[in-house]
Amino acid sequence: MKTEIVRVTREQRDTLANLLEKYNYEFSQYDKRKFGEDGLFGYKYLDCYFTEKSRYAYFIYCGGELAGFALLNKYPELDRPIDWSVAEFFVSYNFRRQGVATEAVRQIFEKHKGFYHIKYHRKNEASVRLWHSVAKMYSNGKYELAVGNEPFDDGTQASVLYFEVK
Repeated sequence: MKTEIVRVTREQRDTLANLLEKYNYEFSQYDKRKFGEDGLFGYKYLDCYFTEKSRYAYFIYCGGELAGFALLNKYPELDRPIDWSVAEFFVSYNFRRQGVATEAVRQIFEKHKGFYHIKYHRKNEASVRLWHSVAKMYSNGKYELAVGNEPFDDGTQASVLYFEVK
């Protein structure tokens, strides 16, 4: 099925917020984050994706159906040059293991070339496999694995891949 990324508009903010809740719930199994008194995790940078030029939010569609999202920004995870950081990336269960994530990343890299920081939690094995495969493919094997500047909520040091997409 055809995969495409589409820039999220301000009018679609609530849809992105809904998906972020699902993403944060799933991610809480790794970093043990807790939801607030309102029963939501929230995402403190959500509105920034509609007000700051250094942030990009994309929906991922597969076969015309909403399949996930990707958030990019220019905030470093390492003390290395940066053009882009993949802040958050999510593909829902029913679209996984079909090449949707890999194709979405390819389209993101087509639009946004340069030096990337991609942070992941080492307990998220699917994420580890995806990002190492992507880094190897798009950097011709010339990537660096480093420890991030800030740990996750559970105290686990973040792993960060650093490479250039040309």
